[in-house]
Amino acid sequence: MKLLAELDGVGKVFPHTNHSRDRLKALGNLLLGRRINNGSRVLDNINLQVRPGESLAIIGANGAGKSTLLKILTGVLRPTEGSVAVDATVAALLELGAGFQDEFSGLENIRLKASLLGLTPAELAGKMEEILAFADIGESIHEPVKHYSSGMVVRLGFAVVTAVKPELLITDEILAVGDESFQAKCIRWIEEYLADGGTLLMVSHSMYQVQKLCKHALWIENGSVRMSGDVFRVTQAYLAWHEQKSAKELRLSRKSNGSGQYWVKSFRIFPDSEDEVPQFKMGDTLRAEVELNQPDEQLPVMLFGLVRADGTPVYGVSSDQDDTLPVQLSNNLCRYRICFKDLALLPGSYSLRAHSMDPQGLRLCDTQELPFIISGASREMGFVRLPHVWED
Repeated sequence: MKLLAELDGVGKVFPHTNHSRDRLKALGNLLLGRRINNGSRVLDNINLQVRPGESLAIIGANGAGKSTLLKILTGVLRPTEGSVAVDATVAALLELGAGFQDEFSGLENIRLKASLLGLTPAELAGKMEEILAFADIGESIHEPVKHYSSGMVVRLGFAVVTAVKPELLITDEILAVGDESFQAKCIRWIEEYLADGGTLLMVSHSMYQVQKLCKHALWIENGSVRMSGDVFRVTQAYLAWHEQKSAKELRLSRKSNGSGQYWVKSFRIFPDSEDEVPQFKMGDTLRAEVELNQPDEQLPVMLFGLVRADGTPVYGVSSDQDDTLPVQLSNNLCRYRICFKDLALLPGSYSLRAHSMDPQGLRLCDTQELPFIISGASREMGFVRLPHVWED
């Protein structure tokens, strides 16, 4: 099977241009074809192959290099190192309004855009009604594009693409602009385009759209590939990373702080895992065991809390609520065990918190936290899967 596009060892460095001498040096290097060694590295050793029928999302935080990668792939930018090969008809929806002339009307821009995408005047005449219907901007089609809202510009650009049906469609956050009805229309068209054998390469911060439209994902971090593969596996790892990043300063220590009499001596999650962070599938069973210091004959209360990695509470239960007492291991040591069967948690990164409390369940004595990951192919939203039935 032929490759529609291939990137081999692609890197991109933007020269420093803070001072006039830097700008002159950058211009000289450009004119003389010299390699840029002193600058900001945006991409580093990117390898990518795009095959017919592929649906690939490029994800990552702002500034990761996603848009730069698309611009290199479409020829807007040249790589500093590595090679790029494209063997396909390509339609790219990158920066808002790219390829449009502000002073031209929408109708004139349709003709311009269509010619750039390879449509002959006769072919365009046969598709014009279809394009105008998809754009659905009414009489504004005769107004200069500079008077358009961002949503209208996207409507115009996407409408032309629907008429061309390229071998490779490249989009950069286009679906983030415009109203919900138009987004839904675009998604339906992309689904039909893919079903007919089209190939999609998209950048998006919406993991819902990524999971809905793409089979594979490429996660870029600081210009390098951090992870690639199945879209659910990659996006779930990416979301977990984001949650952990946002909660880093708020995360409780996993080690006992010994702040009260009934402090946590040990805390474990079962089954044991060789992974640094234990992983479970939706519907698995999770068990936990906590051993507590018990300085007297009174029995401490145990509270377990399930939270998302960003600290959002999901579920909590205490031993006194269920009239459960610990197992006495020795004169100054007791143990609680808990089992969560048929985990209804949706894929994501979570933590199980163990809170030791005084015998009255009023004072928090100690806290420990252990992270774990739920994996699975699901586009449901929220934290938990609720039993449901679609009714007529």
